[in-house]
Amino acid sequence: MSDMVEAFDLVIFGGTGDLSRRKLLPALFSGFAAGVVPEGSRILLTSRSGLEGPVDAWLKQIFAETEPACGQDEKALSDFAAMVQVIELGLVEGGKDWDNLTAILNAEPEHPIVHFLAIPPALFTSTCDLLGQYGLNGERARVVLEKPLGHSLKSARAINEDVGRTFGEEQTFRIDHYLGKEAVQNLLALRFSNILFEELWSGRTIDHIQITIAENQGVKGRAGFYEGTGALRDMVQNHLLQLLCLVAMEPPARLEADSIREEKLKVLKSLKPLDGQEIERNVVRAQYVAGAMQGEAVGGYAEDLNLEEPSNTETFVAIKAHIENWRWAGVPFYLRTGKRLPDRFAEIVIQFKNVPHSPHPAWGTNLSPNRFIIRLQPEDHLALRMMVKNHSAKGEALREVEMNLDVVDAGADAVRIGPYLRLILDTVAGDQSLFVHRDEVEHAWRWVDRIIDHWQDSGEPPLPYPAGTWGPYEAHDLMTHDKRQWFHEMGKRVQK
Repeated sequence: MSDMVEAFDLVIFGGTGDLSRRKLLPALFSGFAAGVVPEGSRILLTSRSGLEGPVDAWLKQIFAETEPACGQDEKALSDFAAMVQVIELGLVEGGKDWDNLTAILNAEPEHPIVHFLAIPPALFTSTCDLLGQYGLNGERARVVLEKPLGHSLKSARAINEDVGRTFGEEQTFRIDHYLGKEAVQNLLALRFSNILFEELWSGRTIDHIQITIAENQGVKGRAGFYEGTGALRDMVQNHLLQLLCLVAMEPPARLEADSIREEKLKVLKSLKPLDGQEIERNVVRAQYVAGAMQGEAVGGYAEDLNLEEPSNTETFVAIKAHIENWRWAGVPFYLRTGKRLPDRFAEIVIQFKNVPHSPHPAWGTNLSPNRFIIRLQPEDHLALRMMVKNHSAKGEALREVEMNLDVVDAGADAVRIGPYLRLILDTVAGDQSLFVHRDEVEHAWRWVDRIIDHWQDSGEPPLPYPAGTWGPYEAHDLMTHDKRQWFHEMGKRVQK
């Protein structure tokens, strides 16, 4: 978890692609403008076709499209552009372009080198083989693997083995940007530096846990990736299961990579496998159809991708999962993700049990359980909800209030590091605490593959849900059968 590092070289394979333009380059520029990315660092963007026009004009254009827009500081933009170089490079065969890349990197022999593979997984093997062939996998080199890591357990294992021929496990950084979010850092800090939370963090006091990643966008522009992948592979196998691990893991001996990964792996090994009828009862699979978003008509999944035939690719998944160990026995974890939902957010809700007895008759019908809320996007937010007496009401009426646990920056110049920048800096420093070990990837796939295999064997298509709704009714039913509710259905606003 390193914020300050020495000058480094970052090679972004797929450097002019979508991930680099939308996330990586804006994050790096913001860090440079804030003094976190050191001068003397170099950013090399590989591209099959190069770049038309000067780098600074291209950067200014893509930064203007980010939210919030960056790149308004002309001097900072000019200085940052001087660090950036675009290199035409093929990722299947070597040649003069690879000789050129090698010469550039060898010109600064003291710089750590980060190879960020922002490319399809099908190119991971050939790219890593070429990095090894040209000697770009030495001790100062690390490789970052962007998701998705495989399409199944078998393919993930193959990628891990192929990459492992060139880079050791200590050089391999499997990124999940949700783990770099500030709220996740605060979750770890609150859990493991406050005895108050640790004493409450188990099935003795917790009723259930909800983890939701909701998206209001559809899949337009992602046809090449999304069709045949779906929400389970795209979001559950990595993001949702990684968040579940951080919530459920035992306190690590130290907040360092090996200890954290060991505890996360124990959680994945303890996840109860779902089979047959359990999948039918505890997993909801759906695909959005035409509906309305903010009063405007929008098309369904098939229309967005111009599909001529029906598709079995799911855009929504809700799962009821259990962890079979002493801490979490009997506590359900509800996981949910979907596209074309009414709102965009990522949130963890820890709901505690109701009080066992209400000592006042006026309180009995007015009690809400305590809830700890960790919001990861669109903004970081930590809060604890509890009941207090309503001073403005007669009698003994209660009301729910929210205790804000957000950390206020110490000053106007305080630097907030976004998730991708945090993880890039950690990679430079060789800190793997917030990255995923190959064993975690494989155990997550093993759990998810059972669900995928069942869907394929059953041949049942996904349930439909109108765009702009919270998924099919069956997802609502998943909770109400247990006499529970999704947090968004409870009404999120409370009195201040």
